[in-house]
Amino acid sequence: MANVILTARKRMGNGSADARRLRRAGRIPAVIYGRSGQSLSIDIDAQQFSTSAKNISATSIVQVEVDGKSYDAFVKDTQRTITDGCILHVDFYEVEKGVLLRAKVHIHVHGNPVGVREGGILELPFHEIEVECLPKDMPERITVDISPLRVNQSIHVRDIPLGENVRLVSSGDQVVALVKFAKEEGASTASDETVEAASAEASEKK
Repeated sequence: MANVILTARKRMGNGSADARRLRRAGRIPAVIYGRSGQSLSIDIDAQQFSTSAKNISATSIVQVEVDGKSYDAFVKDTQRTITDGCILHVDFYEVEKGVLLRAKVHIHVHGNPVGVREGGILELPFHEIEVECLPKDMPERITVDISPLRVNQSIHVRDIPLGENVRLVSSGDQVVALVKFAKEEGASTASDETVEAASAEASEKK
């Protein structure tokens, strides 16, 4: 379930002064929030987290080891400096094994649609869908092949194959990808220009 393992320590101090001290020592202050409202203040190695963050998505479940105890959690929020993107603080949200959870999963499309090669325009209205499943079955992302799409064809949420233990929460009618005629907008513009020209000519005759 967890591909990323982070080693953390319980944080005894609080406040901005303690946070600055940790950052100077190469640590990042963090908090693990539990489902029932409790929280645990920790600090993690800055280099380890920065390296691991490259493989962490919004639905990745990471394993946080704190003084011999293991927590499975999402990275709920990461605070960074505006100037250089340095990580200031991390919030984790603990997930419980065997308890269903809901999350929005990113949709990754791949392929060059047939309709685009025929002159159509690709539109991607939605970039994520909400699903419900056990933590161990939560997909990190959903991949959709859009290469077969021709002009005036679309792929809906209901067309996306999900894992056997993953239930769709989002509406199945939502369009994930569609290919439209590229000339529609141009034709409309040309038509409008024709009408304007005709109106101007009629005014001059008056």
